[in-house]
Amino acid sequence: MKREPGIIACVLLAGVLAGCGGGGTESVLDAQAMAQLREVLSKEPRLPDGFTVKPEQAWRMPFGQADGNCRAVLEPAGGQAPSQALTAQAAVSYQGDGLGEQAGVGLARYADGEAATHLGDLAEAMTECHAVRASGGTDLRLRELPLEEAGDEAVGARLRGRLNGYPYALDIVLSRVGDTLVSVVHTGMNDVDSGRTRKVVEAAVSMVSA
Repeated sequence: MKREPGIIACVLLAGVLAGCGGGGTESVLDAQAMAQLREVLSKEPRLPDGFTVKPEQAWRMPFGQADGNCRAVLEPAGGQAPSQALTAQAAVSYQGDGLGEQAGVGLARYADGEAATHLGDLAEAMTECHAVRASGGTDLRLRELPLEEAGDEAVGARLRGRLNGYPYALDIVLSRVGDTLVSVVHTGMNDVDSGRTRKVVEAAVSMVSA
């Protein structure tokens, strides 16, 4: 089966970085877990109509400044999930056909039940992330994102406002499937459709659950 070089490089890099984690359970690279994540992200996800199925480079936050809580919530979708007990990680993105539409998917696998612990910590950080503001006309306010069932447990939020002076929207959903943290962002100019966000999350969760 053909695998995207970018995916492989991302997983390898994430594994190396995981070894630099701090206290708590040591982060140890697991070759089998890495191979499984590579296999997961080599499949064509059941994304909503209009999305490309070919994965691209990991999503990156389009703003350089954000408080610690907001960064903690957003970084996992770009392949920078919490490192404690991390055994493997990968992140990709998919382009949609809406104006500025993009979906980012990050997968992080943990040992010793730490996936649930990290999701709890991220849920708490989400409650403390109220807004993202930066010079140049960036002012995004966090709002509640109603969620349907996603994985074993999930939390979500939406950012709405202006990015560099232009209307911008971002939905973020963090869920857990067993020992894997699944992070999804769905972005667009003007607005993003919550129904499409739900379908992107379903696709990401199904990739891990299959």
